[in-house]
This record gives sequence, C-alpha cells and structure tokens, in this order.
Amino acid sequence: MAIEAAAVLRSSRTLLDRAMDTLWQIIASPQTTTAPWDLIPGRNDAASIDNPGMSRITYSAISSYSRVRLLHLLQERPARTVGELCDSTGLHPNTVREHLQRLVDGGYVVTETEHRTTRGRPRMLYSAATGAAGSTSSIARRKAEQAARRGDLMRRVMPWTDAEDLPSEVLHQLDALVDDLGDAGFEPVVDETTLTVDLSPCPHASSSATNRATLCAVHLGLMEGVLAQAGGPLRVACMADGAIPEQCVVNLALRAEA
Repeated sequence: MAIEAAAVLRSSRTLLDRAMDTLWQIIASPQTTTAPWDLIPGRNDAASIDNPGMSRITYSAISSYSRVRLLHLLQERPARTVGELCDSTGLHPNTVREHLQRLVDGGYVVTETEHRTTRGRPRMLYSAATGAAGSTSSIARRKAEQAARRGDLMRRVMPWTDAEDLPSEVLHQLDALVDDLGDAGFEPVVDETTLTVDLSPCPHASSSATNRATLCAVHLGLMEGVLAQAGGPLRVACMADGAIPEQCVVNLALRAEA
C-alpha cells in the first residue's frame, strides 16, 4: 500500500512543481494584479483560448512531428546544416530554421559555427544536446537545476516521498527527467526502488508504427540527454517491450552497475 501511495505521489510531482512555482510567484509579487490562473504556462496563448482542452504537449518544443524528425536526424548524426536537414525532410529552409530555434530554446539542440579553411561565410551547425563534450545545452542544465530545487522543496514539505537509499545526485536526475517528460505530455511514474519510469498510457500510442518507432527513439535519446546534463550516474538502460502500444516502461541503471 505504501508503494502504491508513493507511486501516486511521484506521478503528481510535475503538477505539484508547477503549483509551487505559481505560489512563489504570487508570494514574491503581493501587489500584482495578475490572477493566479493567468500564471499557468500557455494560459493566455491564442491556441489555449481557442481550445481550452489542449494538453501541455501542445506547448512543448517537441509537440510537432516535424521537430521530432529533425531531432531524430540530429541524434543520428550531429553537426548538420540547415541545407542538409532540408534535403532529408523536404521542408522549406525557413521552416527548418524556425523548428530548430524552438528546439534550441527548449534545450534539446545546440549550435556551433562551422570552422572554414576556405573563403565563404561559415555555416551554422546543429547537434542534439546529449550532454557529451561540446553537446551540452546551458538551457537544459538550467532546467535541470530548477527541477532539482523544486524536488528538494517537495521532499522537505513531504519527507515521506524521499528515497533515502538514493544519493542526492540521482534524485536530482530523476527530478529533471520527470519535469522534462511532463512538459512533453507524459505522466511519468517513477519507481525509485526498481529504477523504472512508467509512461503508460503513451500519448503517442495512436501514431503509425513508423512514426512510433521514431518517437520512441527520440524520446529515449532525450531522456538520456536530460540525465547526462543533470549530472550523475543514472542512465537509460532500455525500453521494456509492451504488450500494447499504450504500455511503455523505461528501465534505468546506474553507470557503475552497467
């Protein structure tokens, strides 16, 4: 029973984090005339007003399948140009640039200027933010730090949610992972004993088999990148085979045990 209760609490972590953020904003600005509900991310966006039932996945940098395709290409091979990505996707250069900027702003892609030994304007090169040397996003690191602070606050407020057998760096990695998955439209349930992340029901289960394969590969890569950039020994081990598309469980592991 205690394990089930802990799982429910962990699945509500992202919602609690956002509620705490809103509360702190209200406390920090007692004279504000902004209504609390107007502080909800995306609340006043045109899309939200037109369709209040939209989920948070609408506002994610990877909510567009075109951006998922671009990210998949960058995960497969880094340091690509806009022209190469246009050739691979058939998208217009301006569309590709716009999508790439969204991914950069989300902390999923990093850029570098091409080093040329010949005359001509250096091109911008794009790579997935994997946490490896030269592929670390300052935005992703900042998001991980913010998630860790919220996680620490939650564990102080609700000490029974603290997994005392895990080091703080692992807990902070899980904080960053849950936060990022929540922003991507998932409702992750983390089992800190078995080190698994249950993403069921998968919001992409209704996609075609081909698209699902790309989505799974991209999200596994993103999870690995989030863990790496948060800093710590935790990594993605594998995705467990599900009997149905809606079922998705990701196994994590400590690098020392690999």
